[in-house]
Amino acid sequence: MSAERPRSALKIYLDILVTVRDEGNTRPTRILYRANLSHDRLVKYLGELSSKGLLEEKLDPDGKFYTLTQKGLDFINQIKKAEAFVMGFGLGI
Repeated sequence: MSAERPRSALKIYLDILVTVRDEGNTRPTRILYRANLSHDRLVKYLGELSSKGLLEEKLDPDGKFYTLTQKGLDFINQIKKAEAFVMGFGLGI
């Protein structure tokens, strides 16, 4: 049995947002692979992040893609700060 805990929703949000930040205009399939999610979970999390204004869903002739909003970038930066703080106590998020 693995000693690792399952990823929290917060960690999954962060994985998705960092993927979109790093990739730029990002197709759902790319996010699915980089964030290591099933299709159903991907759809759920993308919907949540879009509805909160952290991601923006856009369409082009090839289909749907996502971009990071300023709010999403701010979220990443704040979570990274919190993660560094918590790790200073030997804990993880």
